[in-house]
Amino acid sequence: MVNATYGSLTAGAAEGETVINPYGTDFISTSDGGVPAFNPGDIGYLLFCGALVLFMIPGLGFLYSGLARRKNALSLLFICMTSLAIVSFQWWFIGYSFVFSETGGVFWGDGRNVGFQSVLDRAMPETNGKQPEIVYAMYQLTFAALVPAILIGAAAERSRILPAMVFIFFWTTLVYDPLAHWVWSVNGWAFKWGVLDYAGGVPVEIASGIGGLAYSYFIGKRRDYGTDRVLFKPQNVSQIVLGTVLLWVGWLGFNGGSCFAASLKAAIAIFNTNLAGSVGAIAWLIMDFRLERKWSVVGFCTGAIAGLVAITPAAGFVGQPAAALIGLVSAVVSNLCTRLKHTMRVDDVMDIFAVHALAGIVGVLMTGLFAQASVAATDGFAVIDGGWLDRNWIQLGKQVAWAVVGITWTFVITYAIMFLINLVPGLHFRATEEAEIVGMDEVELGEYVADYAFFDRDLEGQYQHPGFKDHYKLSRAMTGSRRGRGERSASAGPTGPREAGAAGHMTRVHEEAVVPDAASSGSNEKM
Repeated sequence: MVNATYGSLTAGAAEGETVINPYGTDFISTSDGGVPAFNPGDIGYLLFCGALVLFMIPGLGFLYSGLARRKNALSLLFICMTSLAIVSFQWWFIGYSFVFSETGGVFWGDGRNVGFQSVLDRAMPETNGKQPEIVYAMYQLTFAALVPAILIGAAAERSRILPAMVFIFFWTTLVYDPLAHWVWSVNGWAFKWGVLDYAGGVPVEIASGIGGLAYSYFIGKRRDYGTDRVLFKPQNVSQIVLGTVLLWVGWLGFNGGSCFAASLKAAIAIFNTNLAGSVGAIAWLIMDFRLERKWSVVGFCTGAIAGLVAITPAAGFVGQPAAALIGLVSAVVSNLCTRLKHTMRVDDVMDIFAVHALAGIVGVLMTGLFAQASVAATDGFAVIDGGWLDRNWIQLGKQVAWAVVGITWTFVITYAIMFLINLVPGLHFRATEEAEIVGMDEVELGEYVADYAFFDRDLEGQYQHPGFKDHYKLSRAMTGSRRGRGERSASAGPTGPREAGAAGHMTRVHEEAVVPDAASSGSNEKM
């Protein structure tokens, strides 16, 4: 149990003695012989930031759902949400202990905190003692849950859900956890070496982008890839906007909370995050307008995400001019590289590689150029050597090496995990050809992103849902009886005009050929 009170710590008469002043407002724990004092405002701030990051997960779901064809839209929203549940269990069970255990080594944590044993009031050295361990663990959980949700967009339109869920557990354990331990734990080799990765350029952005690339390679291309059948416009642009808004706001907590206290550095990180996202959105918008002479809402959202991705490793280390430049460069690079997937012969449906991996690489490398010791110190405790602006020339080399390690580790381990899972009976990743035609929503879920999907199917051919037969028989019987007896009045019972109209609509839907969704004939949007 924890002995806790509110007050403030003052120096006692004896050397090294501390006295608790009961009139203070700090939260003070006196368990295990230590006397750490935590500011309730800082605790509340970090918990609030963690809640904002959680909003990013359904934001990703809405983004991917809006970008996909509607016969696959709900499955993407579903798998993003299951990432939260699966990783929440994994983080409690073994994940946190592998990343932040007090007695962990330079490459891996140990089992000290399995099942959150002893995770409560220890003052975390990763926060300079500003946060109790349970608060820090909860905040870091939101990061761990978000990363596989980004990656899993690569499963769009041709991957089964069950193996993807198993994959999320093992990928988080074997890819995300080591990367996070290396750079964020005070015991990690990258942290000790002096790598600068403020909020996850490698563990979050590069890992998700490269992991998505490996996932796409492993499951292969969609049916009819390279033809007009898979060149489609997003099924719901309003969902894309909603998802981008949730991501953008959540990113403020993502980067703003990564200094672990309500400080000047938090304000700088939040401002830099918004600025880079804004510049990225404008840059992408202009590049698309240059080619098509039309403003693109999807392009605006994609550019914003590219800018937000790139500023993640730099937000608490660079000034505002550098943040704007990072947003600009990342959007330009990602926009130009969306075509790389054709050269690389990979079906990266959501352009996760271009928008996350490449923008993440831009952010990691530019951190080595523009990081400033004076900016990092605005939290009151961080001490770094800075980047090229501070004449610390070696920092860029460290950043390059860190990016290369992240890329290599992620791709190799991701592919190995998928290879082994795919060997297990019933856990093969690739959906059947029929499932691709019908759509993942019906085959995997039996539910749809909207109720119109039952009547106006987005399918390739004359497929009819089994339920259509019963509705057709009913509608034929109703229309036949009306022809024989004449129309009844509105008060004549259950076969009045309202029901007749519904039956007539159902008959019309059945008799008309079911055609592919209009979205299947447009130009392929970037993202």
